[in-house]
Amino acid sequence: MAAVPTEPQYFASFDGTRIAWRELGTGQPVILIHGYFSTAEVNWIKYGHAAKLAARGFRVIMPDLRGHGLSDRPHDVAAYPPDALMRDGMALVAHLALTDYDLGGYSLGGRTTMRMLVNGATPRRAVLAGMGLTGILTTAGRGDYFRKVLTNLGNFERGSNEWMTEAFLKTTKGDPVALLHVLETFVDTPIEAVEAVAVPTAVITGAEDDDNGSGAALAAAIPQAVFQEIPGGHMSAVAKPELGDAIAAFFAGDHAPQ
Repeated sequence: MAAVPTEPQYFASFDGTRIAWRELGTGQPVILIHGYFSTAEVNWIKYGHAAKLAARGFRVIMPDLRGHGLSDRPHDVAAYPPDALMRDGMALVAHLALTDYDLGGYSLGGRTTMRMLVNGATPRRAVLAGMGLTGILTTAGRGDYFRKVLTNLGNFERGSNEWMTEAFLKTTKGDPVALLHVLETFVDTPIEAVEAVAVPTAVITGAEDDDNGSGAALAAAIPQAVFQEIPGGHMSAVAKPELGDAIAAFFAGDHAPQ
């Protein structure tokens, strides 16, 4: 197992936007997609989740979404067409010539995973973490929340949800202009498409996380899905060791989460 992640690598996506990714480990490929405002480094490397997967024989592939991290962060809204994140994910699969792989994500990464599943991605297994049914069916609500944060920076009461979201933006050195445009890429997924997903899937959410609706309801809508709660809310669950444990166990084929 590689002790540290690879240096960033880059490829040109469907429209020429440069997407960065890093890897850790060797073996069965698994693509992990981070959440909004975040990066691959923060979601997957910092808290040891990628290392747990690498230790179990996985090649963990971690892109930075467009508008985030080391990927291009253009300020032209034309660089953010609907479903751009899904298309970037599909382009990464094609670029790496992956045929037998696993796929998962947290929050926006979970929604992007769903968009890939309903647009032809065929991973062996999938993980939707930090995501509920409402966040899949109706993206406008979360989009409105983040639009409010990004257009009123510096004006929130200390300790409020908006203040904490802005604080997270600062820690990841996010680009507010690019991130506003990312909101334009969000696409709702009809319930019929969710119910047609044929990939074994784990839905994993924090016990106090209802930011994107019910994870249990999302799992119930997917024919081959299991649901697992881990400690924490939306912003804290991603840092819990239980997240990496649950993802690694599911992809490794351990007993279904209870």
